[in-house]
Amino acid sequence: MTSPRPRITKAVIPAAGLGTRFLPATKATPKEMLPVVDKPAIQYVVEEAVSAGLPDVLMVTGRNKRPLEDHFDRNYELEEALRRKGDESRLAKVEESSELANIHYVRQGDPKGLGHAIAMAEPHVGDQPFAVLLGDDLIDPRDPLLKSMIDVQRRHGGSVIGLMEVDPSQIHLYGCAAVENNGDSDCVRITGLVEKPTAADAPSNLAIIGRYVLAPGVFDVLRRTPPGRGGEIQITDALQTLAADESIDGPVHGVVFKGRRYDTGDRADYLRAIVRLACERDDLGPEFSTWLRKYVAEELGS
Repeated sequence: MTSPRPRITKAVIPAAGLGTRFLPATKATPKEMLPVVDKPAIQYVVEEAVSAGLPDVLMVTGRNKRPLEDHFDRNYELEEALRRKGDESRLAKVEESSELANIHYVRQGDPKGLGHAIAMAEPHVGDQPFAVLLGDDLIDPRDPLLKSMIDVQRRHGGSVIGLMEVDPSQIHLYGCAAVENNGDSDCVRITGLVEKPTAADAPSNLAIIGRYVLAPGVFDVLRRTPPGRGGEIQITDALQTLAADESIDGPVHGVVFKGRRYDTGDRADYLRAIVRLACERDDLGPEFSTWLRKYVAEELGS
């Protein structure tokens, strides 16, 4: 009788990047703390992990990332000031971030790439499968990608990657997957991966997005993975090794995401995310949408 696969409870969020595309705003403020409406981008990612049943979160940080820890910690002075004012609504929002999850931190130290950042999680994760969520990708909570990926991992074992169809002219911006149908309507089997190929060399238009469910065998592979594109240790290269040899730690599958995703690492998409999410808020949407329509008609109309 086959023993049941272990339940996934841990999420890893790499957050050591410099955020150079948002300079000078990120000179002293971590890019993960840039607000999307009225919450920092990183809080949306933690909320997604918790919603998927992963209450144990490890953030891989670097220098100048102390505000991340402060945001998810208690602020007794602020809480008491709001309590004295009777501002229960804002008090609840402040307390929410410190009660979301059991959050741990480890410093990456040397910026050797995403693969290296994920490898830093091994002492915390151990020999269990785990999820990785990149902070630049915000997935709309109405389109629960991570839950689907965890379900696929429970059925098939191994590792699972989030994929998304992109215009072939944009595939050079992403890792790219070669896939084959495996008879499962919820996923595809991944046969190969290429980091940021040219359109001519890309095996498909399926791009890797920032969600992974990884088998613990990836740590051993990462230790043996030499620096790749950009001189960094690429998780794509490690996953290519796992896809090519299932005996290491099971197969690699992909879930093709067709829902709403916001790339907050791109300045234009960051602004679009704010506008979309603000328009959909009950407290902001009606007034903001009315102003936006008027602005577009009067200021941008031809």
